[in-house]
Formats: sequence, structure tokens, C-alpha cells
Amino acid sequence: MNIAIVGGGIAGLSFALGLHQRGIDCDVFESVMDVKEIGVGITLLPHAMRELSALGVQAELEAAGIENLESVFYTQHGQYVYKEPRGRHAGYTLPEIGIHRGKLHRILFEAAVKRLGKDKVHTGMRCTGFSQDKECVQIEFSNAHTQTAETHTAQIAVACDGVNSVIRKQMHPQDQLCFAGINTWRGVTVHPPILTGKSYLRIGTVETGKMVIYPIIDNVDGKGNQLINWVAELQKPNAVMNDWNRAGDPAVCAEIYKDWHFDFLDVPELIMKADKVFEYPMVDKDALPFWTQGRVTLMGDAAHPMYPRGSNGSAQALIDARTLAEQLSQHTDPQEALKSYESLRLAPTAKVVETNRSVPPDFIIMKADELSGGKPFRHIDDLISQDELRQISDHYKTVAGFALTK
Repeated sequence: MNIAIVGGGIAGLSFALGLHQRGIDCDVFESVMDVKEIGVGITLLPHAMRELSALGVQAELEAAGIENLESVFYTQHGQYVYKEPRGRHAGYTLPEIGIHRGKLHRILFEAAVKRLGKDKVHTGMRCTGFSQDKECVQIEFSNAHTQTAETHTAQIAVACDGVNSVIRKQMHPQDQLCFAGINTWRGVTVHPPILTGKSYLRIGTVETGKMVIYPIIDNVDGKGNQLINWVAELQKPNAVMNDWNRAGDPAVCAEIYKDWHFDFLDVPELIMKADKVFEYPMVDKDALPFWTQGRVTLMGDAAHPMYPRGSNGSAQALIDARTLAEQLSQHTDPQEALKSYESLRLAPTAKVVETNRSVPPDFIIMKADELSGGKPFRHIDDLISQDELRQISDHYKTVAGFALTK
């Protein structure tokens, strides 16, 4: 069996590593010519770490990132709402890790090249479409190295080519991005440790401005400062989508949070001291009726792009990868494996997409905002109990697939 993996991101590379573990041949086709450590931060939840640990890269990830101790929620007034321990500190067997996305990608890429061989990981190959018959699938590529068109033939193809997947678009021509007026800005800033130095912070709501803040590299400058990853989100009626990954103006972003001077953090200062700021729109797509068409299927963001809330997109892609690798090792007919994979993963991921839209983890802050009318309060316990807030958190964990079982 030979499998073509279209896309060498988190989904594609982890899938390739899972196939290799099971003795299944594959080729990875990545559109980027040179894989570099670019981007900002990502959080690897325990169910993501479970998959990555099984692929043999846990030690490298722990060494490259920061293990989260706690998740803490505040209102836009800087008032404490709720906190809980995370990862091993909450009783999981695996840690929750904040890491630079580029470092995660490099670790997976180098593992794939080492284990599969250099000749199995092809860079500079941008997919332009596919065709298939009863025997095989032909994937068409534009080769950036040779400036020529190429066709690769395989028994099956798996699209791991992201939210703007060419293969998904060919399978579902009417497919559209869903934008609800939420734009985001992302950056990394060298900054002294915030709270414990291992804290994952959520502050505010998208209606008034929301921030997600966590460290991804410790002692980045030899002076005890950390590299802090931050994401700013704002929803406005009739907002126009930000460009994708465009360099943004930190002053524009900082203006939204100009009054956010808290005892534990000066938010405008954090934004203004960022090395770079990037713009993104917050988008997802409606769940598809099917992922699989003959010998071709979808995975990760190509299958179920979701709001980047709850640090769950990467985890769901990793679970996809392991699930399909397992099914291919258990079925003699690869097309049956694709069908079984879809039946196992389509509905659960659709539920996560919907939950990220309606009841994300920061619903805890949204609830506090609703009960207080957006005004400062004396104490959160005057509005809602910690047990009720914990139930909101536990509900999301259950939907996302990482509820702690005792």
C-alpha cells in the first residue's frame, strides 16, 4: 500500500509517522520549499500529547516548550473569575505544553525525514488537483524547485493541506469560510514571567476585546525573561476580515486594550513590545456531509477547520492521524479503511467545531460578564459559584475528548 499525504503540517507529518510505525509506505508532499521555524505559539493539551508521545517525540517537545501549571480567567477589568490546574498538575499522566509552533513543526519534520527517509518527504510541491479511477488516485502538483507540473500516483490520498485545502474545494465546490466578525492579532514578546511563569491566561470576551496569553520559551534572553505568546480577538458588527498572516500594526491592536493596566500585567505594553504582530481573521467552516470520495479523504483543518479556541485544532488533527493509521493497518481494502475512519471522526469533530463557536472555554468569562452586566463586581462568588464555573470547563473537556477519568 502506498499513500500520498498532501500537506506536511502537524496532521500530515504525524500521520506519516503513525503509518511508518505500522509499516505502511507513504510519501509526504509539502508546498513550502524550506521548512523554517516560523509562526507563533501553540498549546498541546494532554490528548494531543498522548498522540505525540505515542509517536516518540514527547521528550523533545517538553525540552522545547513550557509545561503549563494553571489556566486562569479574568474579566476585561482584570478581575479574577476562575482558575484550575492543568496537565500533570490536574492529575493527567501527560503534561500540557506551550510551545513555539515552528519548533513543534521542526521536531515532527525532522522525525519524518529521519524515519521515512529524505526521498519520502517532498518539499516545494503545491497540490493543484486530483483525479482517480478504480485502481489508484493521481495527485497533480506544481513543483517549485523545477517550475514544472508533476503527477504522483498512489493507492489513496489524504488531504492535510489546511483550511484552504485544494482537495476539499474540488470535493465540495460550494464550500465557504464562515466569518462572524471576529478578527485577531497574534504576536510574541520578550517579557518577565507573568503570574507563575507557567500560567495560561484568558482575559475578557470577544465583544469587548479578549486576550489569550501564555509563555512558550523560558529564559529566552539569558536574563530570566520568557517569550510570551499572545492572541488578541475582537468582534465587531459588519467587520471586514483581516488579511491572512499579514504583518499588523501593534499600535492598532494596543489601542483596543489601552485601559488594560492590571496589577499582574500591562497589556498595551506587552503588545507594543512585540517583535512582530500578525493579523488573522477568526474563521471556521460548517461541518461537511462527507470527507471521503473514493480513494481520497480529508484530515485536520482540511476536514474540520475550527475556531482556535481551547487549543483543540491540533489535538483533533493528531487524533485523526492516529485513527486513520489504525484503520489502514486493520483493513485489507484501503477504501474501507477510509470509510471507517470517516465514520469514527466526522461526527465528533463536527461537535467540537460547533462547541468552539457557541460554548468555548472562555464561556466562563462570558458568563461572568453576563451576570455582572459587564461591570466590575465585588467578588466572583457573588455572581456564580466556582463549582458552576468548573462544570462549564468540564463540559468543554468532555466534548473535546480530554475529560479526566478517575
